[in-house]
This record gives sequence, structure tokens and C-alpha cells, in this order.
Amino acid sequence: MRHPLDIIAMFAALWLLASMVLDALTPKELTAVMIGIAIGPAIVITAVFYYLRCPRTDFAMMFAALWLISDIAIAFISPTQLPHFLIALGFAPALLIGIVLHWQRIQHRHERLPAPSVKRG
Repeated sequence: MRHPLDIIAMFAALWLLASMVLDALTPKELTAVMIGIAIGPAIVITAVFYYLRCPRTDFAMMFAALWLISDIAIAFISPTQLPHFLIALGFAPALLIGIVLHWQRIQHRHERLPAPSVKRG
């Protein structure tokens, strides 16, 4: 069973780690505190959905959307222009999840019901 304190500790550690990694990748003018404030709401929402045992696919899509929103928030608060690879990094989870979902759809194509045929009278 997922204990709420375990979830809080896990997501707090992920929030701190993400803030420090993004601080190392961004320009000097953008501090870890500014990044932490920008990604904080996304981490809290993700933790709530994790606690509520959201289905895996829905959780992945929600995470990708929140990651992209956080990337946009970081770009808005940044006093200087962000490197292009950081903007692309915001789209990476959404692109990866889209590829996986498309691949699964192709793999399970034969399991879907065939389209009904048109009967001529």
C-alpha cells in the first residue's frame, strides 16, 4: 500500500533532483529556486494522481503534459533565452509516449473488431 508520507518523500526528492539538474543545464541567471517554483505545481499534481492510482497510460500522458507546461513556465521566467535543446527536452516525454501508444495500437490492430460491411438491399 502506498503510504502518503512515502509518496511525499519520493516526490520531494524528485522535485529537488529535477530542480538541481535543470539548474545545471540552464543559464546562470536562472537559479534552482526559480526552477523549483516553476516545476513545483506539476510535481504536486503528479503526486496526487500517483496517490489516486491513476491508470498507467493516463498517468504517463498527464506527466508528459505537465512536463511540457513546466518547460514553458521555465521559459517564461527565464531572464535570458533558453538553449534550444531545453525546449526540445520539454517535448521529449510527449513524443516518447505518443510513439509508444502508436506502436501499441499497431501491435493490437488485429484484436480490434472489423469495420461493419455495407449491406446492399
